[in-house]
Amino acid sequence: MAKIEIDQTRCKGCGLCTTVCPVHVISLSDNFNNQGYTPAIVVSPEKCTGCSLCAELCPDVAIVVFK
Repeated sequence: MAKIEIDQTRCKGCGLCTTVCPVHVISLSDNFNNQGYTPAIVVSPEKCTGCSLCAELCPDVAIVVFK
């Protein structure tokens, strides 16, 4: 089982990770982080396949995937 960690302080809410996730594990939050962005959050961790596409595409290096 894979695990995703998203650094809420680094994420600027661009949403790129949400578009590449093949199983829709990540979504944008309704809440704001300290910088005023709506960061990405993990909504269905049990569905994660560990493909790491989200981490590879993240321009802020805010996502780490553990396999």
